[in-house]
Amino acid sequence: MASERYSFSLTTFSPSGKLVQIEYALQAVSAGATSVGIKAKNGVVLATENKQKSILYEEHSVHRVEMITDHIGMIYSGMGPDYRLLVRQARKMAQNYYLTYREPIPTSQLVQRVATVMQEYTQSGGVRPFGVSLLICGWDNDRPYLFQCDPSGAYFAWKATAMGKNSINGKTFLEKRYSEDLELDDAVHTAILTLKEGFEGQMTEHNIEIGICDKQGFRRLDPSVIKDYLANIV
Repeated sequence: MASERYSFSLTTFSPSGKLVQIEYALQAVSAGATSVGIKAKNGVVLATENKQKSILYEEHSVHRVEMITDHIGMIYSGMGPDYRLLVRQARKMAQNYYLTYREPIPTSQLVQRVATVMQEYTQSGGVRPFGVSLLICGWDNDRPYLFQCDPSGAYFAWKATAMGKNSINGKTFLEKRYSEDLELDDAVHTAILTLKEGFEGQMTEHNIEIGICDKQGFRRLDPSVIKDYLANIV
């Protein structure tokens, strides 16, 4: 009951030292679609569910895997509208960095700036935290990077991680299957198997999205390519 008295104020700490609205935002993330990120020796894989609520939806109208720059990509778990705003902000930040320094923004710099925007929404009256967690991958200085940003503005570098409604089972599966010697193709297969751990219904090339980042840059895999990967999954 004591925490409920503080649950409607974003800027007031509860007696236990928590901002309760942040925990509610994390619950929104946990209720979102499962997303997986895996760093391989020669690249990074991002994979996520993209189930449509109706067969009448235009399949290609909404993407969960987004390119920020030629060498940086992003996916999310949580609320789609919040994600679109952060994607737009991230692209502006990357473009401003390029206009200033005449070179692409490093992945860690972009993650830090996006996390700063998310953190600002935890200490301002009249706003709410972003209801999303982000996985941001990139390729800088001939090596891959993978970061996760949470609604609190905290960000971490990962070798492999999962978030969303099946994150606990996904992380447990990754702990058993992950190896630092993974090649990019093996990482794609592992990402699909991780999604499959808690996938409801039949997994097809139309209800999952996969993006990969390597020295050639970031790109979203075509459904026909995903279909080939699915065909090799036992």
